[in-house]
Amino acid sequence: MTSRRDITLDRRAVVARILHDRGDALLVTGLGSTTWDAAAAGDHTNNFYLWGAMGGAAMVGLGLALAQPRRRVLVITGDGEQLMGLGGIATIAVQRPSNLSLVVIDNESYGETGMQDTHTKHGVDLAGIATAAGFARSTTVYNDDELEASVPVIYQQTGPIFTVVKVTTTPAATVLPPRDGAYLKNRFRQSLLRGKAAE
Repeated sequence: MTSRRDITLDRRAVVARILHDRGDALLVTGLGSTTWDAAAAGDHTNNFYLWGAMGGAAMVGLGLALAQPRRRVLVITGDGEQLMGLGGIATIAVQRPSNLSLVVIDNESYGETGMQDTHTKHGVDLAGIATAAGFARSTTVYNDDELEASVPVIYQQTGPIFTVVKVTTTPAATVLPPRDGAYLKNRFRQSLLRGKAAE
């Protein structure tokens, strides 16, 4: 089974477009390509990159959203990682954080292990799973017009929001953000504290 529509969007351009309007949103990225895409769009003190913990990005985002209810929290991860963390979709739906948006960059492949097909290539509908679990809004994006329409939803609508963006498997240059875990943790914490002091 193949996707119901042609896939034409470039992942690097998609992530850059989404992050262009981020304002002071807090960002958690999944391992691998979504981290590189976010770094290519511009490193930021409000970025928390996960260099491992496959399947954990959504749960880190949930914890952050619950701890920072006045801030918009955005998770950008891949289809392979989100498939590994399907239980997280149910947990987020039950907790219903109004400030959390989860974006899955779906190239229907495991990019870190050799581009094997993921289950989304064979018809698994992540947005449908999120809808069934109880997300406030859930959609799948295939083209530029749908992407443009989704950006205000990601940042402004009451969550939890779930957005799958179908992208091609076209490779992009690896852009590495800082890799030191302690540094990233401390930098992100200081950014949060500065934001809290400004409230």
